[in-house]
Amino acid sequence: MLRVVISKSWIQRRVILFRIKKTMVKYKKNQLINNIQKENIMELCAYSISLTVKDIDKSRIFYEKIGFDKRGGDQSQNWLIMRCGDTTIGLNQEMFENNIITFNPGWDQQCNKLESFTDIRELHKTFKSKGIEMISESIENEKGPSSFLLLDPDGNSILIDQHV
Repeated sequence: MLRVVISKSWIQRRVILFRIKKTMVKYKKNQLINNIQKENIMELCAYSISLTVKDIDKSRIFYEKIGFDKRGGDQSQNWLIMRCGDTTIGLNQEMFENNIITFNPGWDQQCNKLESFTDIRELHKTFKSKGIEMISESIENEKGPSSFLLLDPDGNSILIDQHV
């Protein structure tokens, strides 16, 4: 009779190897799922609120008092970009009827250009294919700056404004 001797340590090593293999398979599966999800996500990137103001100078002074700094814009053209930490607001006089949420494809929250992002033309095409009506469109060239405006079901304005 053939007698096979299996040591306890041999069994323990086999169990450990099996667990490692099982963990690696699970990790690779999760990594694959994450990559597929990333490919299917449209990124709107940085966002800000554009406020319609009656007097841009008074509004600038008010927002400076509560911690915002002027970071861009041209007050002589009735628009300013103000920041406080990661929060960005736009002040607009006589430009829009209502407040607007703005998304900036291609920028992070600090207005730095991202290496990878969903281009505005792809967003525009996808939104239209889903039946979303555009209020105004300024899609130019095959890359670079462009914008479009849409309304949500409650009439809130959403500006998609790519600068890069």
